[in-house]
Amino acid sequence: MLYVVLFFLMFSLLLYVVLAGADFGAGIVELFSSEKNKQITKKTVYRVMGPVWEANHIWIIIMIVILWVGFPEFYNILVLYLHIPLTLVLLGITLRGVAFVFRHYDAFKDKSQILYDWMFRISSFITPIFLGMTFGAMLSGKIIITDTYENLNFYDIFINPWFNGFSFLVGLFFAALCAFLASILLIGEANDNERPIYVKKSRIANMAVIIIGFITLCYGFLTHNTFVVNFVNNPYAVVLISLSTLLILPLIKSIKAAHKIRTRSFTGIQVVLILMAALVTQYPNLIITSHAEFSIIEAASTEKVIRVLGITLIIGGLVILPGLFHLFKSFKMIKIFEQKA
Repeated sequence: MLYVVLFFLMFSLLLYVVLAGADFGAGIVELFSSEKNKQITKKTVYRVMGPVWEANHIWIIIMIVILWVGFPEFYNILVLYLHIPLTLVLLGITLRGVAFVFRHYDAFKDKSQILYDWMFRISSFITPIFLGMTFGAMLSGKIIITDTYENLNFYDIFINPWFNGFSFLVGLFFAALCAFLASILLIGEANDNERPIYVKKSRIANMAVIIIGFITLCYGFLTHNTFVVNFVNNPYAVVLISLSTLLILPLIKSIKAAHKIRTRSFTGIQVVLILMAALVTQYPNLIITSHAEFSIIEAASTEKVIRVLGITLIIGGLVILPGLFHLFKSFKMIKIFEQKA
């Protein structure tokens, strides 16, 4: 049953990266657009994201609950030593949600709309950066867990683990990935006149993902980051990343042709391969501290708790997943069911 729980944890992570990533990326695309294209993207984002944007964040809630109940020691490390970036993520999600609602439903259209627009764009850009920095901190090897803190200060314990070069690069990588996911999504949702905008954006975002990813690996390797060294030396991770790299050429061709199904399929497969590469590199030691690697398996709750949690997740999955599928299909966000791609 432990592996059932871990499956739901990783599955929720994947869905959050893809769905909420595209959600965040829509604001990033809007932020880095001309004034004319900002208004076009704003209308498109509202039409596309409006019905489903709240549902996208259910997956991070599920992840938090799984960690809290099933892996309390693992959860405690995250919320204690990384409470600052996680608080900033929560603040960003909140501000973004407020801005998204008020810039469309505010009864009075005045200059406050400008504030809501920029609040939405900036929070959409900053939030995934802090999410990525949190993940980077888990693998940075800078988290200090000790019983003697007399010789340490606040910066060493609560700032340095996430506020460093490697974590920042991981944050930029995730933000670029979000922009890429959103651009791919918007290609299939825009009309014929607006589609070239998102084709161009997806090309730029794709290059940003490749360049930032390469810089991150180089920086991590040169600074002897444990995760990156393990990543480079892990044959399974290298194969998975190689497969992801091979998809770049057909993906670029699909983007050029503005093909809805193929672009989304290739992009989704690439995200899965990247996450799998990161997972096989470190599993089960998903937190690297300054002195040791922390195993999520060893942090698991008692067998009885894991059993109840696993059964609950299975029942919940049977309820939530069909409903989510129906929601996306109802608003025509699953293009594979359309006769014309």
